[in-house]
Amino acid sequence: MSSVPSPASFNAALRDVAVSELSRRGFTVLVSDLYAMRFNASATVDDITGELKNSQLFQYGEETMHAWMEGRLSEDIMAEQQKVQQAELIIFQFPLYWFSVPAIMKGWMDRVLTQGFAFSLERMYDTGVFKDKKAMLSFTTGATETMFQPDGVNGDINVTLWPLQNGVLHFCGFQVLAPQIFWSPAHCPAPVRAAMLEGWRARLGGLPAEEPLSFAPCRLFDLSFRGGFLLRPEAREALGGRRWGLTTGHHLGKPLPPHNQTRSRVQEGAGVREQTSVREQTKVREQTWVQEETQAAGQHHQEGSRTPPDQDAGPPADE
Repeated sequence: MSSVPSPASFNAALRDVAVSELSRRGFTVLVSDLYAMRFNASATVDDITGELKNSQLFQYGEETMHAWMEGRLSEDIMAEQQKVQQAELIIFQFPLYWFSVPAIMKGWMDRVLTQGFAFSLERMYDTGVFKDKKAMLSFTTGATETMFQPDGVNGDINVTLWPLQNGVLHFCGFQVLAPQIFWSPAHCPAPVRAAMLEGWRARLGGLPAEEPLSFAPCRLFDLSFRGGFLLRPEAREALGGRRWGLTTGHHLGKPLPPHNQTRSRVQEGAGVREQTSVREQTKVREQTWVQEETQAAGQHHQEGSRTPPDQDAGPPADE
């Protein structure tokens, strides 16, 4: 799944590496290049063919659920849903815009992951529709890694990722792999960007065997309206002695569990740093950046525009 505005961007290079490496390893790779497809990001009544169930009060979720059940969704939605059904792993490749996905990718989520097809009240989270599939985010930032630390100006990256990884992917049942984050490639010299691409290529080979991130299992909650879908009292009592909260979102008034949305338990237990090769390259990049900041602005921009191609700058919120 690709949201890449320019074929000359660093995100395009990352997508192409994934396609070539996974294909080389024998996987069948399907690419939805949303910009090239001119994918419609707007969820409207046009997504439904035939008569509405309630023409007096249009409710998108209800109407698309019935349309999915009856095979009356628009052709572009059904084509994407078929790709999802065929996939064992979905990689979302994008530049971080305003601390989230670009609008065209958000529109894909809104329109394709319809109720019934992707989730229901009975089938969500670890009992969800896609519990046998894996998904992950691979994205670039305008900001440096330190800006997304718990004490950084942008706040903890784990908090930023929670709505996407838990609220969208895990909600639909996906086993969510640790994200691949490329920190501020627009400010990196060419050798560092090249090393980022090779680090991504190396990780791709082991993706099928990776353990997913940890989320709160549904069995800990009373999944009823009477129970308010709240944590069961016995579960709360059992968790009372923990130093950390349960997850980034279920903090229970305690400190957030470190790296909950960026490392799997296996990685954490083994002491493996998140995306080791990228982090090592980041140190080199930050040193280079500090040196460049002391030079003329023109030289700085020239250094940041060497091949491999720069990532999309995106809105200033990610700078």
